[in-house]
Amino acid sequence: MSNYRLERATDAQDLARRASQTIAAQISLALDQRDRCQIALSGGSTPGRAYSLLGQERLPWERVDVVLGDERWVAAEDDSSNARMLRSTLMAQGPGGKATFHPVPTVELASADASADVFANLVSRICPGQPPIFDVMVLGLGDDGHTASLFPGTDAPGVTDVWATVGRGKGLDRISLTAPVLSAARQVIFLVAGEAKQQALRRLIDPSESSERTPARLVQPANDVLILTDQDAAAGL
Repeated sequence: MSNYRLERATDAQDLARRASQTIAAQISLALDQRDRCQIALSGGSTPGRAYSLLGQERLPWERVDVVLGDERWVAAEDDSSNARMLRSTLMAQGPGGKATFHPVPTVELASADASADVFANLVSRICPGQPPIFDVMVLGLGDDGHTASLFPGTDAPGVTDVWATVGRGKGLDRISLTAPVLSAARQVIFLVAGEAKQQALRRLIDPSESSERTPARLVQPANDVLILTDQDAAAGL
């Protein structure tokens, strides 16, 4: 059972700053110990500002591999593409653009299942370990308790024999890392913001909560899980 360490930010800008500094510190730590660092980042609206700040950090980005924890099965130029968001934030300008970004293959392949297979092989190639071990895993939390694209009531949360799978939620096929990979990371960071996330956050840190209802509970790394949250999401805790 993982321990959860919660840090509250005062507002959205403070949350972005804390997230950027925390991720940068973890990258520096990893590169002090190994030749390369592998990080997996979440999509969605909350982390974009953090990634813009992170991209300005003076780090040896040429030694950093970046992937997405999940991606919608849409074209790279689609407005809902997480890869598009990452290219316009972390990699838009400044030092972060020197990182090696490994986008999730999507509609250039025949099906979402084919994309998941290729993505699983890609992750195995760039990350050591079985399951692959990321130095940093940044995750979001849906108001329904999902993380990455592991949605409650679907098959994806129960997939443990491959490193990527198809998660189907909110009308779209999505490619997602599976729970064993999320849990293998050296540092897991949840970014949680907004009043709508209050119930999901309470369920995430509740030791009696079911992972069937809240798949984010499946993320059980060896080290403490860091939750960076704003006052709205953490109200009442």
